[in-house]
Amino acid sequence: MFLIVGLGNPGPKYANNRHNIGFMVVDELIGSLMPNAINKKEFKGELYKYKNTLFLKPLTFMNLSGESVKAVKNFYKIDNDKIVVIHDDLDLSFGAIRFKRGGGNGGHNGLKSIDNCIGNDYIRVRIGIGRPADKSKVTTYVLSDFREEEKKYLNDIIKKAAEAVFELTKKSLDEVRSRFSQKGVLLKEDRC
Repeated sequence: MFLIVGLGNPGPKYANNRHNIGFMVVDELIGSLMPNAINKKEFKGELYKYKNTLFLKPLTFMNLSGESVKAVKNFYKIDNDKIVVIHDDLDLSFGAIRFKRGGGNGGHNGLKSIDNCIGNDYIRVRIGIGRPADKSKVTTYVLSDFREEEKKYLNDIIKKAAEAVFELTKKSLDEVRSRFSQKGVLLKEDRC
């Protein structure tokens, strides 16, 4: 069984934030596959099942995402090599998609929480959101909505990431990486 985790913050206030791109990808998968909802408070999140795959949106807020992941992992006895975490990445340009297993958390609080709860040897789908010029504005940036120019590309990025994530349940990480990795989108504001 696979566990697909999209990282984000719950509630309408955060729905379109850069930090919620993991939720957006899971929502795309849920919308196309129509899985069954599993309602258990101890999972601390929205959980869905489609065949041999679980889809999780932790509702603990980003900084405590690991609590939800650990609860589902332990209940279903899922090995870390069958856990895929989808998250935003400041170190990648907007729209870039990269895949890796393990590694550091890059300061991402959701990954820190997961690493603390289950270790770091799970698969990551990293989706680039770019980085603000002023490093002191990182928190404001990740909790802000995508710009209008970015929104023109966002649906395609989400669809491609969702397709890649679903392929990870059937093919090797190397196969998916070679087929779905992509560079970021060059936006007008980035050309200066």
